[in-house]
Amino acid sequence: MRHARLVLLTAGVAGLSIACAAPGDGPDFASAAADSGTQTALAETAAISPDLPGFTVTGTDGMVLTATPLETFDNPWAMTFLPDGRSLVTEKAGAIWLVGTDGVKAGQITGGPQVVSRGQGGLGDLILHPDFAETGEVYLSYVERDASDDSLSGAAVERAVLTLTSSGGSLSEREVIWRQYPKVTGNGHYGHRMVVSPDRHLFITSGERQKFDPAQDMGGNLGKVVRLNLDGSLPADNPFADRGGVAAEVWTLGHRNPLGIDFDASGRLWVQEMGPAHGDELNLIVRGENYGYPEVSNGDHYDGRPIPHHDTRPEFKAPATYWVPAISPAGLIIYDGDMFAGWSGNAFIGGLSSQALIRVALAEDGSAEEAGRYAWNKRIREVAEGPDGALYVLEDRDGGRLIRLTPAG
Repeated sequence: MRHARLVLLTAGVAGLSIACAAPGDGPDFASAAADSGTQTALAETAAISPDLPGFTVTGTDGMVLTATPLETFDNPWAMTFLPDGRSLVTEKAGAIWLVGTDGVKAGQITGGPQVVSRGQGGLGDLILHPDFAETGEVYLSYVERDASDDSLSGAAVERAVLTLTSSGGSLSEREVIWRQYPKVTGNGHYGHRMVVSPDRHLFITSGERQKFDPAQDMGGNLGKVVRLNLDGSLPADNPFADRGGVAAEVWTLGHRNPLGIDFDASGRLWVQEMGPAHGDELNLIVRGENYGYPEVSNGDHYDGRPIPHHDTRPEFKAPATYWVPAISPAGLIIYDGDMFAGWSGNAFIGGLSSQALIRVALAEDGSAEEAGRYAWNKRIREVAEGPDGALYVLEDRDGGRLIRLTPAG
């Protein structure tokens, strides 16, 4: 749902030269989507050539998938589909690629933030503003260094205007609307995944930066899920708004390294996060709840010291499901397409150490359970739902491939 909700099918995809020239100057995507030939045109341009190499993946549920490699990237991090069926892919070192409907690089997006890629940090997520078709606005996240002390860093989120051409594009009118506070040493656990809610609020995940205690400290926004208005201002109905300061932006607390966020069709918010040594979690996010880290976890510290489990501290919100051994979760979507029978409403999580795409069934009562695992010995950084209903995954690290997954046969 995270990416698919932003996709509107448009007519004339093949040979499209401009997706959005400037705010207010782009085509009327909403009306174009009503064209009866739109879906056919997009399906045809998204069709994969039989000459491209591919392979099959058999899941633990017995489902056989056809995997078609489309393109390669260096340390890809996030993927977002555009209304015309093209997509954007970020690389951790700072590049933003425009990818055609055929899955091949069309060119780069210039004018983005200059980042220093260290450890887990660099350029991060990129999502569309809900009014992108009219305004061209996007949100992007990245890690910035402290101007006076290069050892300190934190994530930031910008709102910008994206102007596209047939071979790339540019960002302008960039404005920082949120920052992690405080900046700290180290280069891990930034989080900085984003999603826009059905009621038009921006949610941002913020990792605890491998510092443990900040996840419980309301004097900062580390280890939290943050909720903002679309312009970056603070909603008056946030659960801790009356405290003022940085606490006023907090929606939930007690998180470790949340690297995936999405809404399901009923408007429920789901966040997955890496646990310490095992205990990775998928959480149903409930306004104002405390998810317990580092006081509780279903994993242990890396040095072997135990952490009390969630069932010992009922005042903390327990995960919907967790993994021991670890899967090292990365990107997350809630699928709402119909290409895969019976999979609508399931969550899909990219697995790093598990080297798999993981399917999770979500129940109406808020529980969840792994339902299938699809592995081909590659770390999976990102997963997205295409406008054609296929699943698109980005493999991690240099040479990471963009792969289209469809049912075999």
